[in-house]
Amino acid sequence: MRVLTWNLFHGRSVPPAGRDLQAEFAGLIAGWDWDVAMLQEVPPWWPPELARDAGAEQCTALTSRNSLLALRRALAVRRPDAIKSNGGGSNAILSRRPIVEHRALRLRAWPERRVAQLARLADGVCVVNFHASARVPLAEDELALLWQRSLAWADGAPLILGGDLNLRSPGHPDGGIVQVARRDVDHLFARGMRAVGEAARLERRVNLDTGPVELSDHLPLIVELIR
Repeated sequence: MRVLTWNLFHGRSVPPAGRDLQAEFAGLIAGWDWDVAMLQEVPPWWPPELARDAGAEQCTALTSRNSLLALRRALAVRRPDAIKSNGGGSNAILSRRPIVEHRALRLRAWPERRVAQLARLADGVCVVNFHASARVPLAEDELALLWQRSLAWADGAPLILGGDLNLRSPGHPDGGIVQVARRDVDHLFARGMRAVGEAARLERRVNLDTGPVELSDHLPLIVELIR
């Protein structure tokens, strides 16, 4: 199973492109070879179309700044670099394997809503996708609770947990859990599965009419796992 994690930076690029980049993000994601894609900071209206273009199923969990979403969407499509994260946010799991269960788990309501996704695939693998708070003490508390809830929910099944954890050295419980990918604050852990080789960083540069840009301020990470 090839697993991708990527924070989409609310659909923006470095340097700013000054326009909507859904087609460019969708093209990269669809073209990469993965089975499960764990995405964070996704414009909430993107996941169905990203999944369609990639030939995948999807599940979405709204995170923060989603009141008056129709208005936020209208502004974000026209001026994504001006509205930034105020365009609304979500986490999304795309899977080219059937998803048989999905739950959204709220870990914090204040000072900013933080929601994890728990998805179970038809082959029994459990996938947990999360974007933690930017403040380290908050992120550490959220991750500790997420481990507790995720391990109980997985109930011994193979488990993949990660995303943008906003921690450079996140902890994890004992009991066969190993870190299989890391880069800055982006991490993937697994239990009941092991990595085949090192995690890879995928190319995110695209050429626009105005010149080359890098999609997102995070690198996409991918790793191959086997049981």
